[in-house]
Amino acid sequence: MEELLIDTGFLFATFDERDPHHASCSAAYEKEFYPLLPDVVLPELAYLILRELNVRDLTAFLRSVARGDFIIERTTNEDLERAAEILEKYDDNNIDLVDAVIFAMAERLKIKRILTVDRRHFGVFRPKHCAAFELLP
Repeated sequence: MEELLIDTGFLFATFDERDPHHASCSAAYEKEFYPLLPDVVLPELAYLILRELNVRDLTAFLRSVARGDFIIERTTNEDLERAAEILEKYDDNNIDLVDAVIFAMAERLKIKRILTVDRRHFGVFRPKHCAAFELLP
């Protein structure tokens, strides 16, 4: 199966049963084996879980990461340089650092599939290695 990256909003939706994307994200996640988890997603997701849910959900998630349920993809200096270029190029779209790094990682790894609920930002970006990302679910 082709590799894919996972975005913060998608992963949060799998935790929060009240999220309108919960069912579709949970179903999509169960179909994919070990999507790559960008390291930049961890602090953003931790913040959302603590703000919207509770510390038990956060500790359960951290333990699942420590167990190896996710493959962490580390941000490189090349990713940061490319993220800066992306932020400059798309400055009128309010793309944040996490999304820009995910775009850069996807280009570096030649990944075409992204697990995300953020169609606005991921849909506007034009990667160098393909015409557009395949956004799931």
